[in-house]
Amino acid sequence: MDPLMLAAEWWWVAPTVVGAGAVTAAGVRRQGSTSGRRLAFDAARDDLKEAQYRAAERRRAVKLARAEHARLVAERTASRTSIAEVSSARRVLKQAEQDARAAAADVRARRVQLNVARAEIPLASKRDRYPVARLHRAHDAITARWMDYETDPAKLIAYPTMSDVKDSATAAFLKASRHAQELRPAVGARTTTEEFAAYRDAVAQLERTFDVAEHAAKARAAGRDPNASPVWQDTAQQVFTRSADALDRAADAAASAFAAWNARNRPSAAAEPDSPEPSVPKPKPSKIWPVPRRDSDG
Repeated sequence: MDPLMLAAEWWWVAPTVVGAGAVTAAGVRRQGSTSGRRLAFDAARDDLKEAQYRAAERRRAVKLARAEHARLVAERTASRTSIAEVSSARRVLKQAEQDARAAAADVRARRVQLNVARAEIPLASKRDRYPVARLHRAHDAITARWMDYETDPAKLIAYPTMSDVKDSATAAFLKASRHAQELRPAVGARTTTEEFAAYRDAVAQLERTFDVAEHAAKARAAGRDPNASPVWQDTAQQVFTRSADALDRAADAAASAFAAWNARNRPSAAAEPDSPEPSVPKPKPSKIWPVPRRDSDG
């Protein structure tokens, strides 16, 4: 049979096979996403993109603050602005740099979370290992820890603030508990990436607030102030604050002194004397030595 005739009759086979493979791959990917296996990965990927966008914004803010600070410093040297404005620009620059460092740390943390979620995808072979199921278990574990304080008479007597809704730490935990319960998806229900991310963050906030409430209750039971920080930490913070203030005052004083010196030593155009014409040195006369005369013999 002629190969050209064969190709003309069966040309549609190759595109059909390629299209079927693409549809199958997309279906498998969608099934893994809607079934819940990839929810943690998809949510972590979205979080990383959002963190990268915020980090880029913070970096641009640092560039703008640095340029504004440099402009005001130059204006100060020309005595066209005040020290207060330069100090304000320096504070804005420091805050922008701190925000940029925090955003960069958030990007690193989100990237680690994405790698962990990617590694967990092959392990989620059963529904009880899906991300939503793991969050359910973490949520239930925190609730069980709190119920232990509610049902144990000894703990009720030893740690009464764990059941006191007037305590700020306990009130924050109960508020986080209600929020997590509202966002908790039903077992077996399809969950979107946004719903999973919201529930994941709510469970993480619930765990943090419970840890704070438990620490405060144990500190009060031991006769300590739960909000008191260690002495060395307060001392270090005071030293750091005073050092930063001293550096700011020194920088302001240096900028003010330089501006005053520049104003004193700036020559005035009206007071400048006419520069004298350069003098041309006169050439020195060359010394002529006498030539001795010779007497002739006659």
